[in-house]
Amino acid sequence: MSTPTPSRTPLDAFEEVRPAVECAELLPEPVAAAIRDWQGPVDVRQLHHVDTDPAIADTALLVEHYGSWLLDQSANCVVVAGKRGDTVTLAACVVLSTTRVDVNGVVRRELGARKASFAPMDTAVGRSGMEYGGITPIGLPADWPLLVDAAVADAPYLLIGSGARRGKLIVPGKALATLPGARVLEGLGRAAG
Repeated sequence: MSTPTPSRTPLDAFEEVRPAVECAELLPEPVAAAIRDWQGPVDVRQLHHVDTDPAIADTALLVEHYGSWLLDQSANCVVVAGKRGDTVTLAACVVLSTTRVDVNGVVRRELGARKASFAPMDTAVGRSGMEYGGITPIGLPADWPLLVDAAVADAPYLLIGSGARRGKLIVPGKALATLPGARVLEGLGRAAG
């Protein structure tokens, strides 16, 4: 009887993985501050940083370079704008990279908005203090709702943005589910296609 091989995690894909608390100088200030001030039930040393080439920051390019199996263990964070009358609410949504955010269904209802859409790039970047293509749920403005798909919350480890195009974070899903303002929702991520 053979012993089953343990499942790989994103930690296995990179040669050098460091605790994110040791990499503050590589992170945008909002992300570095959130990690320095970490209060969640997950130990901050379980949040890891890997240095990656900014030219391959987009998920498709990154998994092509490091291994297609990483797609199933990656998550994307997108900024959405919900509008009701003259009020616009910015929120962040975190879904598995194999899915798409249900902006017109789950997000619109959760924000109580009449209309919801992806926030313009300049708004997402300017208001988050992060780089486009690297926005992460860690360190977002405290007044933004953070919508986290239930599959993200259940994942042992996920590869996510670091706030910059250079570098990624590898974090337990439960760490994302317990960030300030986080709401875990079923069906936030819908099958792509």
